[in-house]
Amino acid sequence: MLRLYTELLWAVIPPLLLLVYYYYRVPSAPYLMRLLFFFVLGAISGFVALNLEWVFETVANRLVDWQRIQRFIAGVTLRQLVEVGPIEEGCKLAAVIIPTYYLQRRYRFRSTSIFLFSIAVALGFTAEENWIYLFHGTAPILERIISTPVHAMFSAPWGYALALSLGSNIYLHRCRQLVPRAWLNAVICHALVNVLSISGRYPIPLRFLSYGLFPFLLWMFWRLEQLLRKLQGKRAIALIWGRTTKQRYQQQALVLLVLMLGGNAIFGLFLLVKSLSFLNPSELVYPDIISFTLSRLLLNFSFGLVAWVIYCSLRRSAQRRYF
Repeated sequence: MLRLYTELLWAVIPPLLLLVYYYYRVPSAPYLMRLLFFFVLGAISGFVALNLEWVFETVANRLVDWQRIQRFIAGVTLRQLVEVGPIEEGCKLAAVIIPTYYLQRRYRFRSTSIFLFSIAVALGFTAEENWIYLFHGTAPILERIISTPVHAMFSAPWGYALALSLGSNIYLHRCRQLVPRAWLNAVICHALVNVLSISGRYPIPLRFLSYGLFPFLLWMFWRLEQLLRKLQGKRAIALIWGRTTKQRYQQQALVLLVLMLGGNAIFGLFLLVKSLSFLNPSELVYPDIISFTLSRLLLNFSFGLVAWVIYCSLRRSAQRRYF
């Protein structure tokens, strides 16, 4: 029983802390209890999605050899695009849009509030998913903590489109048309992240796809932050400002380099912690282990520092251009 409560706390506390962080970042945020209500709805939607996926798997296995298809990366990609992504993003979208549409007639929520509702539902979904993984012992606690903001980053496009659609009266018709496209964008990103995350199980060269995971996650986090700034009426952080096509291509290449260096620096630190977690505490003080740890820390922090310097340089250049 103690183990069950411990796993539940590890599953719920990180998403709740991230929700509180976004709550205090938005000055006009709705009541915290209202966000917790959507957080619970997100957890419920997670259980609904889990059952829908089980039904889909059952039906698919009767029609084709669905399990055999999953042995190949093309089959895994197909499963993510037609099953996991649509079901999970659909359940999260329903958990936001149904109560929001009902409550909007009475409370007239701001666009930022509706966006926060989508984040709350996504984090509730994450809490449910964390608990499933931890209960069955299929993922370590560290891995689940690192993946805490991922579902919120998936849902950011349709959360933004929904915020404009339900929280605005001026561009209502045009914004409503954005929701299906934004939802499809979320499904594709969801599928891509899941495929990249398991590509390390396959032989070379497919294994190298895993090095694109953290740069892509870093870009999605950047997109989430940009969308939140837009809804708050803040100027988007500009990195690309070149007047000529050549300048813009050069700056786009530098942004890509920042994502690759920064993302894989985080990935390297994650792999280092994961490797050290298998060792006994007494083994951590062995000279070869200390040397290995310091060399990996130096390498990854160096990559991260280079990425940060390039990012700051691009941002300063863009600020000088606009001001």
